[in-house]
Amino acid sequence: MAKNNPPGDGQRIGAVRGRSQTQTPSGHYVKRDTDTGRFMDVKTTDKTPFKGVRKERKD
Repeated sequence: MAKNNPPGDGQRIGAVRGRSQTQTPSGHYVKRDTDTGRFMDVKTTDKTPFKGVRKERKD
């Protein structure tokens, strides 16, 4: 069985569930809830993607 050890180290193993992210025209990444489709959070500190959150396809 996999473990996320040691506790309290601030790291997560695996992907975040129920979330996806896409890039805005300004270049910032925005996190979206996959159940409701509502935007949750915009990363404004830098233009790098959120860690562990899957990216949406660009069609």
